[in-house]
Amino acid sequence: MSRDVVGMWEVSLSDGIYQIEFEHGTTTGKRVIYINGKEVLRRDWMFKLVGKETFPVGSTGTKATINIEAITGFAYEYTLEINGKSLQSFLDNRSKISKTWLLKLDGADCRIVLEKDTMDVWCNGQRMETTGEFADDGTETHFAVGNHECCIKATSTGKKRTGITHSLLVDGTRIIDTME
Repeated sequence: MSRDVVGMWEVSLSDGIYQIEFEHGTTTGKRVIYINGKEVLRRDWMFKLVGKETFPVGSTGTKATINIEAITGFAYEYTLEINGKSLQSFLDNRSKISKTWLLKLDGADCRIVLEKDTMDVWCNGQRMETTGEFADDGTETHFAVGNHECCIKATSTGKKRTGITHSLLVDGTRIIDTME
């Protein structure tokens, strides 16, 4: 059966990257939401073709809302909000409050995310057990991924504009930052 997907968005959260798809039957009023290909919400025979659909995303239940607005006649516009912000605004803010590294460990892809506001560390969707300690030049957050010793170093740049930099070391080797 073919799907009438009218909106697709990619959302990066600490616990993973989520592909959100929205299906809207403008003759039947059907609304279906898929996350990573899995159906998470279905409403059939909705008589009101415009409105909102709110649903949780990820293991932390991040609030997502798809807004359906009529623009002309039978043309519709679909926008996604995450935690009450437009997707772009959410992603812009997210790049300020989190840091992501993509790497291979033991031949497998690994995505490590630091939430700067809480200092939580995530690896491939799992919140990691960490220990923090003060160092001469800042702080160190230690954790393990498999048999690998990992450390996120937070050091002050001495500049108000850039503030604190975070760097990831795996088995003592610095990992290059990734932009998501």
